[in-house]
Amino acid sequence: MTSDVRREFDRPDLIDPAPDGAPKVQRLQTFRLRGFFKTLGPGLITGASDDDPSGIGTYSQAGAQLGYGIGWTMLLTFPLMVAIQEISGRVGRVTGHGIAGNVCRHYSGRLLAVIVVLLFTANTINIAADLAAMADATKLLIGGPALFYVVAFGTISVLAQIFFDYKRYVSVLKWLTLCLFAYVGALAAAKVDWGQAAAGVLIPHVAWSSTYLTTIVAILGTTISPYLFFWQASQEAEEERIDPHKKPLIKTPQDAPQEFQRIRADTIIGMAFSNLIALAIIITAAATLHASGKTDIETSAQAAEALQPIAGSFAEWIFALGIVGTGLLAIPVLAGSAAYAVGEGRRWPVGLARKPKQAVAFYSVLALSAVLGIALNFAPINPISALYWSAVINGVLAVPVMVLLMLIARRRDAMHGFVVRGPLHWLGWLSTAAMGVSVVAMAVGYLL
Repeated sequence: MTSDVRREFDRPDLIDPAPDGAPKVQRLQTFRLRGFFKTLGPGLITGASDDDPSGIGTYSQAGAQLGYGIGWTMLLTFPLMVAIQEISGRVGRVTGHGIAGNVCRHYSGRLLAVIVVLLFTANTINIAADLAAMADATKLLIGGPALFYVVAFGTISVLAQIFFDYKRYVSVLKWLTLCLFAYVGALAAAKVDWGQAAAGVLIPHVAWSSTYLTTIVAILGTTISPYLFFWQASQEAEEERIDPHKKPLIKTPQDAPQEFQRIRADTIIGMAFSNLIALAIIITAAATLHASGKTDIETSAQAAEALQPIAGSFAEWIFALGIVGTGLLAIPVLAGSAAYAVGEGRRWPVGLARKPKQAVAFYSVLALSAVLGIALNFAPINPISALYWSAVINGVLAVPVMVLLMLIARRRDAMHGFVVRGPLHWLGWLSTAAMGVSVVAMAVGYLL
């Protein structure tokens, strides 16, 4: 790679191959809105899946307990989320491998094994909690046995991932992101004090109480989760693998400016969408549940049920429908990220674009995670307690994964001339430090 290409790759210029194969710099092509939306994918789906039923429960609980004053955390987490997710996407697109694929090539196999086991465990528990929330929401809407809905939703999610055509399946996931607009509808039904809501978002307010600090830790753990890093990196590698016109950027450096611009736009839009919906949930809960003194909310389904006497049946229904829709989006991401991590770490053939016979082990891991998630709902385990321990595992796991991700992003033998540098590099480390502080705070809170 020439030094000119290395200097230019992160600028808003497009480097296209000349007829003789030599790189040349030219201006970006004319922006087209329709074409732009077609490029959205891994970042948008990753961001939307972050608002899963478990996350909705966390945001509802935050708004119910603390009111508008916790809204500022959405502004705090936004740049941190964007940075770490964009770095994940870049690593996948540059190297052609996901995070686990890069770790197994550059670091200890034992370290990777510990990370993968923790990720698989946390994702499986999260799947169980999401299925329980979806089942409770469906029962709230139409009645019937909750366990039947657990099995039905889990089975549908697994079969769709295994047997759907990949491009069609990704298209379905994109459309499912629209389910999050249900929470905009619920917000519209609430009577919001917009002055207090704006102050809660723009003016940070910290109360030095265990409830407040625990809620901040929970929000950080919900918005910055390891499965999101693994999913976005692996999806960038997957998109490159199935597109005959794409190769890892270490082999086609002339494509880097355009691809990095796409990844950045995709990630910013996905994370902005995620945080705006989370903020809508917090404000809705603050305006209804907190305002009426209903602060004992533990799950998203409880939040939906509590809305009915306060904001009316419309808010209850739209909130519950959103839980089901976001669960259908999040469960494939949770199971898929676990399968990618295990498969890449073992160097198996991986990818949702492969036929089941071409990636038996990969799909087996995916199915196992979902099946165990279903089975946990039949076990005598408190779902709130299970979700708490899932958050603990995710918090503990996030820090070493983020450190490894940042180290990989700076390795020249992995990233060649595309090592992450500048503001993005420092934002990535700031995100890692923030997650580390939240884990310490969580540990202190648990010990005290």
